[in-house]
Amino acid sequence: MTFLILILMLVIVTAMAFYAGRLLYKLRAQNKLKEARRKERLTNIIESINTIAAAMAQQQCNLSEGSIRLYHLLEALPVLNKPNYADIYTGVYALFEQVKDLPSHEERKQLSTDERKVQDTFREECEARLETTILKDVAQLKQFSI
Repeated sequence: MTFLILILMLVIVTAMAFYAGRLLYKLRAQNKLKEARRKERLTNIIESINTIAAAMAQQQCNLSEGSIRLYHLLEALPVLNKPNYADIYTGVYALFEQVKDLPSHEERKQLSTDERKVQDTFREECEARLETTILKDVAQLKQFSI
């Protein structure tokens, strides 16, 4: 009788060990996939940062739009111990802070022509004031990597 119980216990322990091993294998595979996706996302964000910075440097993208896009990309970087990019790219972050609340897309279309002109003038003044600093930031961001 005790021999039968020992065999039954051995079968149960073996089955549980096999199941635990399968779960660990699946977890390891899931972690590898998650890391591969994180690396792919990181690569895509870095390429976008480089592209937008190059477009800004070549005046193919206005400074406000580029600064907004760069801000969001830098903040979305999936890295640990991220540096304070506001201290590194002061022009981009300063312009973002000044224009972030201006309406865009559909909200902008709903504004009167005079309101749009006032906002455009404000945005252009901010861009002109920070242009030198932003262009220095953009020169660095064209080469950005982690």
